[in-house]
Amino acid sequence: MPSANARRIGLLIWPREHGAWGMLLVPLVTGAAAGFRTGRSLAGLFLFVLAALALFCLRTPAEALLQTTPWRASSEREKGAVYISIAVYLSVATAALGLLLIWKGDYLLLPLGGMAFLFFLAQAGIKKLGRENRVLGQLIGSAGLTSTAAGGYYVVSGRLDETALVAWGLNWLFAANQIQYVQLRIQSAQAKFRGEKLLRGGNFLMGQAVTIILLFVAWLRGDIHPWLSLAFVPVFYRGTAWFFKKPAPLRIHRLGLSELAHAIIFGVLLILAVYLSAV
Repeated sequence: MPSANARRIGLLIWPREHGAWGMLLVPLVTGAAAGFRTGRSLAGLFLFVLAALALFCLRTPAEALLQTTPWRASSEREKGAVYISIAVYLSVATAALGLLLIWKGDYLLLPLGGMAFLFFLAQAGIKKLGRENRVLGQLIGSAGLTSTAAGGYYVVSGRLDETALVAWGLNWLFAANQIQYVQLRIQSAQAKFRGEKLLRGGNFLMGQAVTIILLFVAWLRGDIHPWLSLAFVPVFYRGTAWFFKKPAPLRIHRLGLSELAHAIIFGVLLILAVYLSAV
């Protein structure tokens, strides 16, 4: 088919949010790595990755079918591509989850998946309220994406305990920081003075302060080892240092690559902290 039509169909059946891939995969890897301390289920991990990727991809054509996004299938060819992609994604996810439940006996994936589904449902509802609620919708949606941290830990270790929930929570705090920072950079693209940056960055700084407080309280309560909080240092530095830099034009591609690098660094540091804290 013509390249323009192929590109449009690709947007209807393949996830468009590049940052969302990191929010899905980095938590999954960190959760699974933590689970390897007490378990070794590689088959379960493979099936969970397959199911998570299929369900993640399923959301794009499903939203096009439900008309909850600007990209909607208009021609018969586009509608056909949407239906076929939904069938393929759903079949892969069903097969992988079926094996996890029947063969591996990972039944606790059901309530975990139910919680993630509620987050995505809430995000879809908020999207209907208008673009002014876009950031809130992204924050809620990221809670569903980062649930792969708890899922990865569970399928590897066989336990859905406090460690799984802590891995989920830490990854969501990081994802929330990234979402707020990217929105801040976009909204401040025309800022010409440092004072403008500070004026527009109040919500981001408040969110960063809340994250620090939550980590500190979790450490005092004994919920996390202090080394785990060190994984946030690079993004805290990035977010704070930006206010002291001279205003410059926004290069969105460079920003995306930079945030991808921060996500990888966060994942590596978190895994190292998990294993060092056990020594």
